[in-house]
Amino acid sequence: MGRSSVNGQLDLLLLGSLGAGEAHGYALIARVHERSGARLELQEGSVYPALHKLEAAGCVSSRWADDSGGRRRVYALTGAGHAEFARMVEEWKGFSAAVQGVLGAAS
Repeated sequence: MGRSSVNGQLDLLLLGSLGAGEAHGYALIARVHERSGARLELQEGSVYPALHKLEAAGCVSSRWADDSGGRRRVYALTGAGHAEFARMVEEWKGFSAAVQGVLGAAS
């Protein structure tokens, strides 16, 4: 998919990915790539600002963690993040149904 398509749904993708458990930014990029069947490739330059924005909104929390790769900031979904994700999923379902209606009418 094109970059603009992914960026338009970046918050939804990140919150959904964090639903599988806490992770650092690179792991989230890999998780989205893997779960999408390698169809979605998130850009580091977009992911970190989005995570910071989600943290400022209270949807994710972060902490420093030490692992074999060094010290990394690990992100986790908050209660507010779960609620926002559920809201965004419903919004996405409505949008997707509307697009499917248009595409179905065009064929």
